[in-house]
Amino acid sequence: MRRVLFWLVAISLPVAAGPANDLARAIRENALDRDACYRVRDLTLTKEEISVYLTDGYLMFGKPVAGRPVNAIFTTDVEGGDGEVLLRPPTLAERRSLASYTGSPILDEHFSSALFVFTGDQYQTLLAQMPKNPANKKVPEVGALMDERWSPTVRNFLASYDTRLVLDLLNAPGRKADFFSGIFRSAKNANFEVIYDPENPDQIAAGQFAQRNGLTFFDIWAHFPARSARNGRAPTPLHADLSAFRIQATVQPDLTLSAVTRVKVKIAADAIRAVPFNIAQEMKVGQVTVDGVPAEVLQRSDAAGPARGENALFLVAPGAPLRDGVEHEFEFHHEGKAILDAGNRTFYVTARSNWYPSLGSQFATYDLTFRYPRDLELVTPGEVVDDRTEGDWRITHRRPAVPIRVAGFNLGDYAHAVATRGNYVVDVCANRTLEPALQPRQVITAPAPTPPIGARRGRGVLLNDTVATVPVVVDPLARLAKLASGMSDTVEFLASKFGPPALSHLTVSPISGNFGQGYPGLIYLSTRSYVSPNDARLGRDETLFYDDVLQAHETAHQWWGAQVTGASYHDEWLMEALANYSAMLYLEKSHGRHEMEMLLDEYRSQLLAKRDNGEPVDSAGPIVLGTRLESSLEPRAWRTITYGKGSWILHMLRRRMGDERFFSFLAAILQRYRHAEISTEQFRLLAAEFLPPQSDDPKLETFFEQWVYSTGIPGLKLNYSVKGQAPSWRVVGTLAQTDVSEDFTALVPVEIQVARGKTVMRWVRASNEPVSFTVALSQQPLKVSLDPNHAVLRR
Repeated sequence: MRRVLFWLVAISLPVAAGPANDLARAIRENALDRDACYRVRDLTLTKEEISVYLTDGYLMFGKPVAGRPVNAIFTTDVEGGDGEVLLRPPTLAERRSLASYTGSPILDEHFSSALFVFTGDQYQTLLAQMPKNPANKKVPEVGALMDERWSPTVRNFLASYDTRLVLDLLNAPGRKADFFSGIFRSAKNANFEVIYDPENPDQIAAGQFAQRNGLTFFDIWAHFPARSARNGRAPTPLHADLSAFRIQATVQPDLTLSAVTRVKVKIAADAIRAVPFNIAQEMKVGQVTVDGVPAEVLQRSDAAGPARGENALFLVAPGAPLRDGVEHEFEFHHEGKAILDAGNRTFYVTARSNWYPSLGSQFATYDLTFRYPRDLELVTPGEVVDDRTEGDWRITHRRPAVPIRVAGFNLGDYAHAVATRGNYVVDVCANRTLEPALQPRQVITAPAPTPPIGARRGRGVLLNDTVATVPVVVDPLARLAKLASGMSDTVEFLASKFGPPALSHLTVSPISGNFGQGYPGLIYLSTRSYVSPNDARLGRDETLFYDDVLQAHETAHQWWGAQVTGASYHDEWLMEALANYSAMLYLEKSHGRHEMEMLLDEYRSQLLAKRDNGEPVDSAGPIVLGTRLESSLEPRAWRTITYGKGSWILHMLRRRMGDERFFSFLAAILQRYRHAEISTEQFRLLAAEFLPPQSDDPKLETFFEQWVYSTGIPGLKLNYSVKGQAPSWRVVGTLAQTDVSEDFTALVPVEIQVARGKTVMRWVRASNEPVSFTVALSQQPLKVSLDPNHAVLRR
């Protein structure tokens, strides 16, 4: 009886009222205060590197929320009115990023209006400056006009900030509230935003919404730690440790997913009255308890939030403040349409990693129980604890043996092929039917019918044969055994290089689309990989991707991502590049070095492809910008740079280290950072430990500055001559570099083949001026080659 009650309560989702929702409602419904409108001159707002100058205009505050204003509007609707915002990024990379959007490395923009949203001391700061200039005075008569004009706009913007503002307002005064956002309108850049958020490790950001080809982007112009953070004086972002997840979920026949998630939560701060969590936009959170006591939930329910499958912020306000270091049990009841019907009994899980509440991807233990229609199958990571049927339902209980970062699941009507390699089991699931989007159709033609008398013979189909299509029967299970064998071979190969995968049992399941994802113990593999290249009408490059690279790449995430993860979005490239290069290592092993080098060549071509401005895609930004690279300026930049240039970076390190040292280096990453995060700088320092003795650039500082923190792909040209005679020969050469900035330097190998003995290798550092070098030999050289083994990414 108790189990039945659980399944019923899991789908009941009333939302509690309380102070958090009251605050959010007050913020969304806020209007401008007609009695708080001022004619102002020469006021200044400063927050770290952000400076805002209200030179001349009208300033009007919003009505108080929780005892104080949280917003204001400034306009320059006076003769000679002006406002100015100034932002100076501290690093060259961020200045270059800003310049790529605005045309200047420093944001110095005059604006006609600005909306300010804040929880800090901005209201008091501005009021304190008023008496310093006699021109500053209240103008309530103007306030009425500004209220009518601007209050609807203010409410619209405040609705986007309600959850973030409530987090600060509820946790004050125990935790300093200091969020600030300025939305500015200028003649040059239209609407743009500058933000200071102490809950983000990179506190300062600037950017704007932009559209390209019907798609909306938020282009991040700059994003960096504030001055106080760089000096070690910034407040620590609110953090909660999540551990010991216990989730009981039901998939209803209409594919609604409802669940109860219990998790241990420990807050690293004191007197906390609101705790932030993330969950997929389509999942709605209802009842929440903390240690058995009902808590309030604040979650936006309008359509202005993130897209389907993306994270949305929500807050939990416990009945009593939480204390630093004390562990609590949170229980969430949540449900939503996180599964779509793709047709033909194939399904698409939209919220694959965030169908349950979380706060970042932390390593934790999981206990997972799913209840779902018995004619389907649900796969999820972990060892089987129980698997049974009860009437029309099937119940599966799994428990991963080690901590994992995320627990995914997939649903379908599956057939299986299982392959075992030593201690590892690979279970490949395939849909028994093909999704409609992949159903191939054969084109047939028939003679055109005779046109009716009097009909005109124009350019229509009457002058051509009739074209029709008929369905072609394709068996999605035909390649199942081959997939299982290939992926188990991949697991065995990668385990020989890096050690055991995250879990000994790996389930591979199909997902509609042109992509894959690798989660601990569970891979989502594009359904195109289940169809033969002929049936899917794939070209050579697509065949290589779906047949080889994609499968090995997602398998490699059982190490890169499942066992070690990037420290921030600046470091996420490491996991994707390591997984992709691991796939290339398997490609090299299974298909030969030539196939791998062809793929490197393809990546180089993609990096050098021209953007709209005539510059190569590589110039969109350094790889550490992460997902910021996917922008309206160049939507393909993130994928091209992360996967392509990331693979090249690893390949160049391999050529510098040599294979033995390189594979030891990769294994050392997992040994040193297992179940932990690694930053790009930690990666650099560890890589430097595996360089050969007496290496040029022994700490890899120049290498990372050029290839990781900057952009540029050099053109290199070698000229040489052979001088001397036996037994004293010399190769005298000159290496010229082009197409990069003056401060770019590339270390390039020159290989000299001789008749007897080892090939001579000399590494030469190119620069903006031609570099001369001499190599002494005891034999006459047979061949001199510049970088014959793809050791350098070059034109």
